[in-house]
Amino acid sequence: MTIQLINPFNHQKLIIEPDKLKDCEQNEFPKINGVYHIVREDNYTQSFGFQWNKFDKTQIDNFSRSDQSRERFFACTGWDTQDLSTQNILEVGSGAGRFSQIVLDYTQANLYSVDYSDAVMANYKNNGHHGERFQLFKASIYELPFAPGSFDRVFCFGVLQHTPDFKKSVASLVNMVKKGGELVVDFYPIRGWWTKIHAKYLFRPFTRKLSHEKLLNRIESNADWLIQAYSFFDRIGMGKIVNRFLPICDIKNTLPPDLDPDQLREWVILDTFDMFSPAYDQPQRLSRVKKWFEEFGMKDVKADYIRFGQNGEAAVVKGIKSS
Repeated sequence: MTIQLINPFNHQKLIIEPDKLKDCEQNEFPKINGVYHIVREDNYTQSFGFQWNKFDKTQIDNFSRSDQSRERFFACTGWDTQDLSTQNILEVGSGAGRFSQIVLDYTQANLYSVDYSDAVMANYKNNGHHGERFQLFKASIYELPFAPGSFDRVFCFGVLQHTPDFKKSVASLVNMVKKGGELVVDFYPIRGWWTKIHAKYLFRPFTRKLSHEKLLNRIESNADWLIQAYSFFDRIGMGKIVNRFLPICDIKNTLPPDLDPDQLREWVILDTFDMFSPAYDQPQRLSRVKKWFEEFGMKDVKADYIRFGQNGEAAVVKGIKSS
């Protein structure tokens, strides 16, 4: 079934033309390099556009020789044994397309993918060859260009904590799910009072004010000694305490194992930039997000920490839209 596109600003139906979308009031949204642009250009996601066009292939399984994206996607969704060939799936917050690639390569579903940043350019470059099965939009999670209740399945991974209003973002996702359809999200969790006693939250008030170029340069120039320091404290058994306060990503618990030195350095620079650059970083408790799912009409809601691969873990909430 074809998804009805709408103008999210006036709720009029959109007509698809070769190079644009247009409504009956003659409002137009251009198609640029394979991507429909339905967005205000000045928004809070500029760091992600910079990040994912700089590191456009780092996390893509096809290029990184890692299975981390595939393992995470199917572990969190549980969709690996299901036939998705007739289904329409919505992905919100696609970045450079690490999970877009998994859906398109491992299923026969139709994928509608959205990102609010210029990361859509990297995603189209990585996945545009899939043709009509892949529709890509630059749009806000709060202004999605689809009729409510359109999608069999919706997923949003690693995004919600970076939006201005986490609860409103969940409501927007639920609105896109058809009755009987499924929503799956993962996000940064609050595990306890100690969660924000961490280098990321101590340094972010300063780092997010730096230009993207200056922040990236500082991370690149310090990456080598930080990797060595992290490895040293982990080796002597002090990593859990000391490494929380090093301004570097959690190598042991978040990155794929068995990366060669060049890959490791690239992943570290990317993930450390991702720690310090976003405008928003608002982790949530699993129980709170589960409650919001139920408040917005989801049933059979499950909330848990899901393991994937050798060392990966994600805070996941999923549920079915009430009929």
